[in-house]
This record gives sequence, structure tokens and C-alpha cells, in this order.
Amino acid sequence: MTENQDLIPMKLAVAIANPIFPHLDSQLRAGRHISLESLDEHAFLMDFQAELEQFYRRYHVELIRAPEGFFYLRPRATTLIARSALSEMEMLVGKVLCYLYLSPERLAQQGIFSYDEVYEELLNLADEGKLLKAINPRSTGSDLDKAKLLEKVGGALRRLQRIGILTRVGDQNSKKFVISESVFRFGADVRSGDDPREAQLRLIRDGEATTPALLAEQAVDFEEDFATETNPEETTQLVEGEEE
Repeated sequence: MTENQDLIPMKLAVAIANPIFPHLDSQLRAGRHISLESLDEHAFLMDFQAELEQFYRRYHVELIRAPEGFFYLRPRATTLIARSALSEMEMLVGKVLCYLYLSPERLAQQGIFSYDEVYEELLNLADEGKLLKAINPRSTGSDLDKAKLLEKVGGALRRLQRIGILTRVGDQNSKKFVISESVFRFGADVRSGDDPREAQLRLIRDGEATTPALLAEQAVDFEEDFATETNPEETTQLVEGEEE
């Protein structure tokens, strides 16, 4: 090994030595999206983007800056960093959040939504019967089945909060939140086109987001470039159903 190979670029050394780096690195490896809401971390990534892209390539992952400006890690097939997929319900709720982000209601409500609004919008956009069957193939549409669906939606929102898709407003028990621009991880299909909100609605209402089999396909697609800390067993829950 030559002397030059023993050395790392000075600017990369400065980035790694920065006190922001350890926490930011752990967040990225856990699948978190870093948007403008995280001012210091986002500015740091902007300043050292080229150097950190080189750093993460050694782990067979890519540091991506999306068109909307947020950063995340996208693993390659040979990644050295642990990876797993979002569940199908988390995928679907993410698409609903993207739809809400594009809606006039976001401006009217100063960007604040609630868990209940997401649940109601989900039922409005997707087929309730198919959703209940996705949660439990034996579903009869009972109040218990609907309660399980509501619980799954709440769990999906909490998970999406952990990876930076939304930010809670209020105390730790609050169910109000604002949606980050990083929600466009779920809207890559609609980044182009005349009406992105209508395109997102079509994906939810008429497309792959309403049946267990197609939800599973979405999860596989998203897994290809998403590194998170979830339990891989969660990715099959909606397909296999739950026992009463």
C-alpha cells in the first residue's frame, strides 16, 4: 500500500472529526431522512456531500440527495450496512401522507395533520374491505377489525416519524404532526406529470396500493433502496394476516 492510499482527504477527515458526524451517521444508517427541518445536520451534509459520498461508498451504500433536497442512504445489493423493508401498511400510509402533503388542506391547516385525519383519508382513498382483508384475511368488517386497522395505521405513523417522514407537534403523546418533504420517497412515481396530486391519488385508489399482493410488490421495490431498523418479519404481516 502506498503512502497516498494510507491517507484520507483532508476535508473528509474534517467531516468525520466534526461532533455532528457520529449522531448523524447513526441516523442515516438507521434509515432516517435528513431534511431542512434538521438545520445543522442538513447544512453539514450540504457542506460535505462529495466527501461523505466517497465515505459511504466503502460500505456499498450511496448517500443520496433527492430532488426535494433531503438526504438518505441507499444500499446496494452488496451493502455492509444492515437493511430491511418497510411493511406494506407503512408503504401505504406513506403514500397517503404524500397525497396530503400535496393537498390544499396542508396550507389551510398550517401543515398540521392528525392521526385520525390520516386514517379517515386512507378509508376515503382506498377500499376499506381490501384494507381489512389485508390486515386479516378472515375479516368480517367488525368493529374489532376496524380497531386493528386503526392500530396498524398508528404504528405506521410512529415508524414513519422515526425515519424522518413526519415530525410530531406538541408533547410526546400528541397525535398531531407536520409532514416533511422527505415524504416524496413515496412519491417518486409522481415527480413528473401535470398533476402530481391526481397521480398520487390514482396510485392509492386504482393502483398497486390497495391489494395485499400488490402491496407486497411495493414493499419489495422500496426495500431495494431503503435501509431501516425494522424487523424483517413485519414485511409479511399484511399478506399473511393475523389470527384472532
